[in-house]
Amino acid sequence: MLATVDAIVVGSGITGGWAAKELTERGLTVLMIERGHPVEHGVDYKGEHKAPWEQAFRGRGDRQAALRDYPRNSQVYAFSEGNESFWAKDKDVPYTHPEGKKFAWHRSGGFGGRSLLWGRQVYRLSDLDFAANAQDGHGVDWPIRYADIAPWYDHVESFIGVSGQAEGLPQLPDGRFQKPMQFNCAEAHVRKKIAENFADRRM
Repeated sequence: MLATVDAIVVGSGITGGWAAKELTERGLTVLMIERGHPVEHGVDYKGEHKAPWEQAFRGRGDRQAALRDYPRNSQVYAFSEGNESFWAKDKDVPYTHPEGKKFAWHRSGGFGGRSLLWGRQVYRLSDLDFAANAQDGHGVDWPIRYADIAPWYDHVESFIGVSGQAEGLPQLPDGRFQKPMQFNCAEAHVRKKIAENFADRRM
């Protein structure tokens, strides 16, 4: 007899992983389907705590091997010697696109999906973003506005932990922040000079 599940989640990345978390926390039985290989937290983060000189290719990776196995994915800024195993080999996930219309689909290859490859930036979309299509006449207007999802942003940020500082900027809504990271000397100097010379700008 087959087990009964309440929901099937395809993919363990940021969206699928979060959906599975929310559903199971509310008592649902969830089946997650993932094509990527297992990733053990900490153990499989090969370059996380290594300086460039401790890695065979100084953190850049074997460029010839990368161009052979990851011709598209290796062009992404985040691709490195330390996280190469988190990317899907391009030959294993082929796709096509119309002639003359360049398209690059960057695919992850491990359990956790692109949550393993994110750029550590978690800015909230603002009403300027949600209203942009309607204001410039391109595309279709969003069916929601910032106020509709602000409580969800609060919920997510309270779980994941976001370092930041409330600045009151309309284009970057303030969030549920942990203590901000300290600026280094150069950054602190630039911030001071911007504040002295441009009253309407923030760093």
